[in-house]
Amino acid sequence: METFQVILLALIQGLTEFLPISSSAHLILPSQILGWADQGLSFDVAVNTGSLFAVIIYFRHEIIGLAKAWFTSIVSKQQTQGSKLAWWIILATIPAVIVGFTAKDFIETHFRNTLVIAITTIVFGLLLWFADRMSKAQLTEFQMGWKKALLIGLAQAMALIPGTSRSGATMTAALMLGLTRDAAARFSFLMSVPVSFGAALLVTKDLVESPAPIDYQALGLGIVVSFVAAYLCIHFFLKFISKIGMTPFVLYRLALGAVLLGLLYL
Repeated sequence: METFQVILLALIQGLTEFLPISSSAHLILPSQILGWADQGLSFDVAVNTGSLFAVIIYFRHEIIGLAKAWFTSIVSKQQTQGSKLAWWIILATIPAVIVGFTAKDFIETHFRNTLVIAITTIVFGLLLWFADRMSKAQLTEFQMGWKKALLIGLAQAMALIPGTSRSGATMTAALMLGLTRDAAARFSFLMSVPVSFGAALLVTKDLVESPAPIDYQALGLGIVVSFVAAYLCIHFFLKFISKIGMTPFVLYRLALGAVLLGLLYL
């Protein structure tokens, strides 16, 4: 891979992984427009690892606090706000794990194409707009309860369909269930950690078993660029989301879906 290709794809992954605009929709555009070959499994592992590092480091204090509260709750049998949130994150992860193991091959075979990505980009963009407009926006992530956490987890599992956007689907569900924009974003980012970590392990296993050659220089650059892009994305998204709302991302998704349809039929 050329350096420009590595930087562009890593930037796309880092910036779109945590915004509600679908990273999968964006990663097909360079190949469609510029005629690039698929970047390969090893590069996907690298840029996803960079994004994972970004969210872990950004929320390091919260993650450490939740882990301590969770372990304490097991020993003491007493629940705190932190331990409850940790359990809810674990609960919300289960649907994606089940769907990932049982339907991963089916989804990649039947849904990983430009038409599906274009449709889901538009449809779930409109759902995000509806959720943002209709949300009561009263609850923090510590107030939602296990039932709401499970429903948000089901939305995350649905986001395995390309173009849906994991962060977009989870924030849409959280907003519909009455969480504030800030709370919806924070819970979405925190619940991405176990899912992303598990996915990275599975893809790394596939990579180790693959006979394809590995360009370690490109992988290193991809990790660094995606890490910086994802970290900045998380920071500024949380800083401005309560002010700007979801409408700019909805409009962007509608435009992106139209572009993808145009690439198919024009």
